[in-house]
Amino acid sequence: MRLDLIEERFLANFAGHGELGASVSIWKDGREMLSLAHGWQDRERTRPWTRATPVLFWSATKGLAAGCVLHALQHARRDPIITRVAELWPEFGANGKAEITIGQLMSHQAGLSALSSPLDVWDYAGIIRALEAETPHWPPGQGHGYHPRTFGFLMDELCRRTSGRTIREYWREVFASPHALDLWIGVPEDKLPLVAPVFPARTPPPEEDLFYREFLKAGSFTARSFTSPRGLHSAATLNQPEALTAGFPGFGGVGNASSLGKYYSLLAMAGAGFSRESIGWMSTTLTQGRDRVLLIDTAFSCGFMRDPASPDGRTMRQHFGPSRLAFGHPGAGGSHAFADPEHGIAFAYVMNQMEPGVLPGPKALGMVKALYA
Repeated sequence: MRLDLIEERFLANFAGHGELGASVSIWKDGREMLSLAHGWQDRERTRPWTRATPVLFWSATKGLAAGCVLHALQHARRDPIITRVAELWPEFGANGKAEITIGQLMSHQAGLSALSSPLDVWDYAGIIRALEAETPHWPPGQGHGYHPRTFGFLMDELCRRTSGRTIREYWREVFASPHALDLWIGVPEDKLPLVAPVFPARTPPPEEDLFYREFLKAGSFTARSFTSPRGLHSAATLNQPEALTAGFPGFGGVGNASSLGKYYSLLAMAGAGFSRESIGWMSTTLTQGRDRVLLIDTAFSCGFMRDPASPDGRTMRQHFGPSRLAFGHPGAGGSHAFADPEHGIAFAYVMNQMEPGVLPGPKALGMVKALYA
């Protein structure tokens, strides 16, 4: 593990990639080996960024939500690979969804990435009713498509049906408080002054990128998936106190890199009461191939992203390092975190100056490459 090389790449992000404020945390065998912080919380450069600085990390929240659901399923003695969602959530089974398994739901195979009815992101009850009534946009289990916004609502309701607790409650009671994690799905009001704002990307996405062409095309399936339910689409709106305190399990997580790394270290070491079988649910690919929403090859386990593999078992890219057991989840704009159970490694990177993209970009990937140099 080349810690000096990781630090070199971290600082290069500020010199060459326009980083403003950021932290990186590296864990090995349950110990934090490296914790770096640099830069500023604001564009005026009046508030220094520290290792304790919390910040919104967008869809990296999905990894926290998935951990809560899998932990609850383990304690309910439910195997997500064979348990149908409707066994725990009967209303979900309507309109062709009766046979969808929890594993298919968690690996973005259920065909529920876009809602047919326009609903506001604040209308939890309405969104759940709409998901119950929705007909899948493709035959469940026949391919997959990233659920950028509906995933959090699906996980929250599944957690409630399994444990009787919201994901926000489950996260706080089972993970954050017992393990001293400064990670929140719903920031306490007294912590709001500590949170650094996020800033939108300064550069436009590449014109030749098929995903962005579809993302910007009104009415496309990709655009519908990223805009339903509607609301809280921009950095400015998610910086607002009411959004930070609400706790959206698909895109509203806030915290610092050290705590995010510690969470993934718990997963890498089968801690926090997780069984080896549960870690297997995270590290086993359930689907891979052309993503109907992101329009590139992706791979998913139960709630986590994986690197797609070639027929001979080699990783086709290394967003999560070289191990075939690694899993994690990035966040829009550059945040990234993962666990590598094979080597006992965990990685977390958070920042406030977004870059174009929903998958890990050069800022995080340069450090991942250095980590395994």
